Amino acid sequence: MSFLGCNNPSVIFPERKDIIETVYASGKIISENEYKLASLSNGTIIKKLVKDGDTVQKGQLLYIVSNEAAQDRFDAALKNYHTVSKNLSGQSPLLNDLKLSLQNAAVKCTNDSLTYFRYKTLWAQQIGTQSNLDNVYANYQLSANQKMIAEQKYYAAINDLEVSHSNARSQLTAAGKDLQEYFIKSDRNGVVYQTYKEAGETVYTNEIVALVGAPGNQVIRLAVDQQDINKVKTGQQVLLQTDVTGNTTYEAVVSYIYPVMNEQDQTFRVDALFSKGGAPAFIHSSVEANIIIQKKNKALVLPRNALAGNDSVWVQVKKGSKKTPIQTGITTLDHVEIVAGLDEKTPVLLTTQNNEP
Repeated sequence: MSFLGCNNPSVIFPERKDIIETVYASGKIISENEYKLASLSNGTIIKKLVKDGDTVQKGQLLYIVSNEAAQDRFDAALKNYHTVSKNLSGQSPLLNDLKLSLQNAAVKCTNDSLTYFRYKTLWAQQIGTQSNLDNVYANYQLSANQKMIAEQKYYAAINDLEVSHSNARSQLTAAGKDLQEYFIKSDRNGVVYQTYKEAGETVYTNEIVALVGAPGNQVIRLAVDQQDINKVKTGQQVLLQTDVTGNTTYEAVVSYIYPVMNEQDQTFRVDALFSKGGAPAFIHSSVEANIIIQKKNKALVLPRNALAGNDSVWVQVKKGSKKTPIQTGITTLDHVEIVAGLDEKTPVLLTTQNNEP
């Protein structure tokens, strides 16, 4: 910035320089599709099958929790299911006995039916007696009833066994699901970034046991103040540093802006993706970032403390000073762009805002 000589140290001149408007944001690096794996049961970890950094597949077993009671319930349900299934099969003693009784009743009913109709035919020819006809008819009716009862018993037994089989299958399924809750598995392909439990430790329902995420793909989760969020757009460049890598600066691009404000800290979540090949391999490291809103080369600028209010400056004239209106553009922490009202030859007085020098 140009100053007058020693006699007028408070006079400066606008100058041309590159200026960049940014929005500050802080946050952390997370893995894409990151999720925390929780236990579905209470118990003791009896086996830990992975370590930090391992690649896992969907369905892969990570932990086994003590499950004696659940295993006993499953074994009992499985045994009951096998028993009921056998009773419903061709090897069922009960059904075989009832089926044999039904077959015998059917044979007797058929024989008694033939006897009755033979006697009835003879009686129509005036052969035999009414008493004999009545007796064989009574036998026929009795055997028909016995056959019907045998059928009812047989099919009622099948129905009862089918209900029992359905119940046993449901109980086995429920016991199996209950048992599986003691086997903690990954529900997707990914990398185990961190484990929180070791073998022998107690675990409770819904307690987090591991952090798993997509391998290689990282997202920068940023928090932007509510007063700045309207300036942020997808596609804008982001420059950031992490607490792990010190002064190394990484480039990224805004990928998504979440529309709901976090009421606790009055910020909005903004996600950014690292530019190709620029991602550090440190998940959950803290980040400080500047989102580049706009930049202009060789803009006419003044120090911010040269402004007298938001839209004017004090300009040196022959008779003293004059308050001159200006139009501003990009504003940074230190400088402001002068869009109209001044040029590089205009002497501007540094003074307390709104106070005439």
